[in-house]
Amino acid sequence: MPPAAHPFRAYSPADHGFPLPEGHRFPYYKYAGVRERLRPLLPVLDTPALPWAEAARTHDPHWLRRWRRGEVGRAEERAFGLPWSAGVVERARRAAGGSLAALHDALRVGWGANLAGGTHHAFRERAEGFCLINDAALLTRVALEDGLARRVAIIDLDVHQGNGTAALLGAEARAYTLSIHGERNYPFRKELSSLDLGLGDGVTDAQYLAVLRAQALPALDAFRPDLLLYLAGVDVLAGDRFGRFALTLDGVRERNRAVLGWARAAGVPVVTMMAGGYNHDHALTVEAHASVVLDGLDVLSGG
Repeated sequence: MPPAAHPFRAYSPADHGFPLPEGHRFPYYKYAGVRERLRPLLPVLDTPALPWAEAARTHDPHWLRRWRRGEVGRAEERAFGLPWSAGVVERARRAAGGSLAALHDALRVGWGANLAGGTHHAFRERAEGFCLINDAALLTRVALEDGLARRVAIIDLDVHQGNGTAALLGAEARAYTLSIHGERNYPFRKELSSLDLGLGDGVTDAQYLAVLRAQALPALDAFRPDLLLYLAGVDVLAGDRFGRFALTLDGVRERNRAVLGWARAAGVPVVTMMAGGYNHDHALTVEAHASVVLDGLDVLSGG
């Protein structure tokens, strides 16, 4: 489908790098890989930088200031999983800025796509698991406080529970946090989401999709959001370095189509964010992340 055939676009921070030690487990490669895979199909724009004032709507301003200045202890770096640098802070700001731009696209044309983000382990004043700015919580705050939506649902299908999102939005009655995750996987101390569906190791396509259709999508029906945030993690795939599930690429695509099909049928704008994916097969990681947008182009454009 040529870009002119639909109104959609995506955002990528792939041009904004940061220094990493050799052999680090962060999957740098996938951001440029997904961007190049999708460029023939839709415009892919550089992610704008999130204004720090917007970040402070979700995170403690003093804590943000310390990260900007590099006043970060080694324990904080270890929890974050990445060494501090001005570049890594700017990258986090860019990733969240892409999600905010995608939110405004979703409200304008029904869908916005960020080829990064889904940084659901970030708390108000704590960074964890490669996550510094919690874009799902941030978008929820912006949408609710600015009158862009009355009820926001987050469906988090990363293999790891969105603990930061659950903690940040736990007291917000207008937000619904839904997580399908590995019960025995990180984070080992779970927070309380609106609905937690913790599954055992080795979950197959059929088992996963049965839970999605029988429990998760009906929960969205019951909550009746007017905005959906979809964290489309692909660390549910068999062979992921940090996942313990056994989904196939076909299963991931069926999952995507079920969630996006729900949004289309309900008439609810949706924002898709990349979230996690660390497969030993790098090409599979890229294709699985790209599939979220491929399926969105098909389902949401009526293809």
